[in-house]
Amino acid sequence: MPTDVAPLSARSVVLSLLLGAHPARLTTAELTRAGDHVGVASATLRVALSRAVAAGDLVRFDGGYQLGERLTSRQARQDEGVEDAESEWDGSWEMAVVVVTGRSGAERAALREELSGARLAELREGVWTRPANLRRSPAYAADPVLSTFRSVPDEDPAELAARLWDLPAWADTGRRILAQLGAAIAPADRLAAAAHLVRHLTSDPLLPPGLLPADWPGAELRDAYSAYQQELLTLTRQTA
Repeated sequence: MPTDVAPLSARSVVLSLLLGAHPARLTTAELTRAGDHVGVASATLRVALSRAVAAGDLVRFDGGYQLGERLTSRQARQDEGVEDAESEWDGSWEMAVVVVTGRSGAERAALREELSGARLAELREGVWTRPANLRRSPAYAADPVLSTFRSVPDEDPAELAARLWDLPAWADTGRRILAQLGAAIAPADRLAAAAHLVRHLTSDPLLPPGLLPADWPGAELRDAYSAYQQELLTLTRQTA
């Protein structure tokens, strides 16, 4: 296993399994079977499940577990990266401008996380933007501290995108993770590499093809993760 991808803890195994499940619920038997497959003993798995419920990450239902509210939101963002939620692009850009001052450090940090999570990049302090090519509606537009716009930049949009995102670094990291998943043989190593891959996909800016380098690996990474999820789904859903 590559040294920069550490094996997952029992808690991370549980959350990774449920974050990849659709709908986001698995029976206790399915979780136990998958845990056995990646080397997590059933007793250890039960402890991890109990702690995840206590923390609000999971909710029990009759016969199994499902994601709690916070992780349901995380799954939606993860799915956006995995499923490639692009639509036809008309050349316009989303823009969000902070128009309220005097906010606390915690409030500023929360807003940065919200806008980054919506795949916007900061053009300058308090001004965030991205191409308006995603099918999702900009939920951040309801935030009262923001004014939102659609705009068309005067400069070359590919040059603007290259300033806002370090695309070569993202692509290089993605190729390395893809190689790690391909080289992993042990089930625990494959799950750890796949979890690393999907975390990387959540930071894919999902730019229009015309703004990306010619050898952009986004689609290849999404295909590899989807294939792994099908592999894991077959395991968890098989008859005991």
